[in-house]
Amino acid sequence: MTTPDARAVVARLWRDARQDDDHLADLALTGAEPVLPSSFALGTAAQASIAAAALAAAAIWRARGGARQRVAVDMRAAAIEFRSERYLRVDGRPAPEIWDKIAGLYPCRDGFVRLHTNFPHHRDGVLRLLGCDYDRAAVASALARWPAEAFETAAAEAGLVVTAARSFAEWDAHPQGRAVAAQPVMTIEKIADSPPEPLSTAARPLAGVRVLDLTRVIAGPVAGRTLAAHGADVLLVTAAHLPSIAPLAIDTGRGKLSTAIDLREASGRDALTALLRGADVMVQGYRPGAIAGRGFGPEAAARVRPGIVYVSLSAYGAAGPWAARRGFDSLVQTASGFNVAEAAAFDAAEPKPLAAQALDHASGYLLAFGAMTALLRRARLGGSWHVRVSLAQTARWLRVLGRVDGVRWADPGFEAVGDRLETCPSGYGELTVVRHAADLAETPARWTRPSVPLGSHPARWPDPAL
Repeated sequence: MTTPDARAVVARLWRDARQDDDHLADLALTGAEPVLPSSFALGTAAQASIAAAALAAAAIWRARGGARQRVAVDMRAAAIEFRSERYLRVDGRPAPEIWDKIAGLYPCRDGFVRLHTNFPHHRDGVLRLLGCDYDRAAVASALARWPAEAFETAAAEAGLVVTAARSFAEWDAHPQGRAVAAQPVMTIEKIADSPPEPLSTAARPLAGVRVLDLTRVIAGPVAGRTLAAHGADVLLVTAAHLPSIAPLAIDTGRGKLSTAIDLREASGRDALTALLRGADVMVQGYRPGAIAGRGFGPEAAARVRPGIVYVSLSAYGAAGPWAARRGFDSLVQTASGFNVAEAAAFDAAEPKPLAAQALDHASGYLLAFGAMTALLRRARLGGSWHVRVSLAQTARWLRVLGRVDGVRWADPGFEAVGDRLETCPSGYGELTVVRHAADLAETPARWTRPSVPLGSHPARWPDPAL
């Protein structure tokens, strides 16, 4: 067991992004591990990723003529925000169940696999592959006849989201594990030339910054929610045919506008092109290659909008045999060894998930941190920039933070986190939500737009005068 130094973790992220060390003096971190029931440093990961994003917002505000300001993040508050979807209430009632009834862990002939069936097409594809009814017992019976990695491979070839449970040693020996280990936690690279775009004086760090958010499920939407918390105009782009998970859309929709655009149609692509011309940041979490296939890859976006900060989220990174593979937090945890290691720490008989969707949430804040870092570079140096983060790279980063003595720590339920909750109106009713964990002394993070049903707004940017 170790006691990770959260300040050193933030400093490493900050310096790897080539940010000015001077800003680190404004950071105040409180609290210590453990804060969640885990053998991994989830509190440190939460505090460090949230702090890096908040410190970047403060750096942007200083670059816009604002004063220095204290940025404080408490570890317990950060860990609670890492589980924000768990504490969501709508009109005082718990949100609907997130997980599909056949999602989760199953024993196979020689190990375990985890299924992600929350989207109907993924669920139906798994049932077709197994040739069984939509019933957990039927799925378990069918999977018991499969070798774990054979089913993982068959599912991937069918475009489904399934992973076999591996140990750290097995992941380290896997070609994708080796590819991930060779990549940094985040990359920020210049992809095209354009003139510098200095940011004018403003009351909030990201006031006037326009963000296209083409993401679903926790990581990408958390990035957009974070940018909105610091004043950006964030426009979530979805489509009627795309599945969504209602509680996640509600929780991460705070601060955002939401429009519907069908990129399968020429009119939809024209609408997104028009929005892109007026954007500063585009965040996308489509399966690698999918959005480029619609004409909106990073280089294409930079041609439409020179100076764009293009932010990409993937499951397994840009290199390796799984680079194009679909994935979600729970599956990357399973594939990369965390669930086996956590089970050993808890003396559990089956692979055990982490006490938070930590890969998702950490990736979300790292995406926001990368976007703001790239905005600062654009202001000084010009250029279009590409920021890349993957769940697997974030998993590697979390693993390197070390292990903590959190196995006997109580899991904080709804009643235990009341001091971190607030109520707010929304397009769904009155929400009870987790407050942002970062406290900026001069520009407090806040969401000025309520969470609204998907597709509530027209496909245009708001009037700057409003």
